[in-house]
Amino acid sequence: MSFRYCWEDFKPGMVFEHGARVLSEDDIVGFAREWDPQRYHTDPQQAKQTPFGGLIASGWQSCAVLMRLMCDAYLNESSCVGSPGIDEIRFLLPVRPGDRLRFRSTVIESTPSRTKPNRGSVVFRWELINQKDEVALSMVGRQFYLRRASA
Repeated sequence: MSFRYCWEDFKPGMVFEHGARVLSEDDIVGFAREWDPQRYHTDPQQAKQTPFGGLIASGWQSCAVLMRLMCDAYLNESSCVGSPGIDEIRFLLPVRPGDRLRFRSTVIESTPSRTKPNRGSVVFRWELINQKDEVALSMVGRQFYLRRASA
């Protein structure tokens, strides 16, 4: 299979940007009712009485939006063969109905595998950015990629 992006393509400092996605009140409430039914995610009236002052998206919904935008930006065209997990997740700002969200990915580190010569790993900082150019969500994680040629 041919891939647009393999391990060799991810150089430290490389940046991908992609987006945007707007979450409506219905999107936020629907997700939260199913997965994170807290009052500031599911009830616009009760949400006004919280420190957020209104309805906000679940952080997990924000992670899901970031993941979808990552897939659309490059992951679905890559030789990615999984991830050992996320090292850091920071919910920096609430995501509100009508926010226009875009994705930014920055390569932090790229290293060949010591045990599998056909693979390498890449550490990224992934960010979900709102229409005011504010980072609402930041994640750091590692993904494994196939190499074009064995070392």
